[in-house]
Amino acid sequence: MTDRTHKFKVGQTVDLIQSTFRSAARGHYEIVSLRPTDGENPQYRIKSRSETHERVVGESDLILSAKVKFDL
Repeated sequence: MTDRTHKFKVGQTVDLIQSTFRSAARGHYEIVSLRPTDGENPQYRIKSRSETHERVVGESDLILSAKVKFDL
């Protein structure tokens, strides 16, 4: 897997775009790992401080956070 197809990198802080189709914590998430691309949409494993679990989401569901560093 190469990061040439992924817009974000491991360790970056992102925000998950809110959706009525998913229940997710608000706030910042950290990119934990890059996942294979699902068609045209690169996938990521992300983690919020507010949740005990990680999520797998598509790049189209993420925006770069104004926050520079994700602090645990």
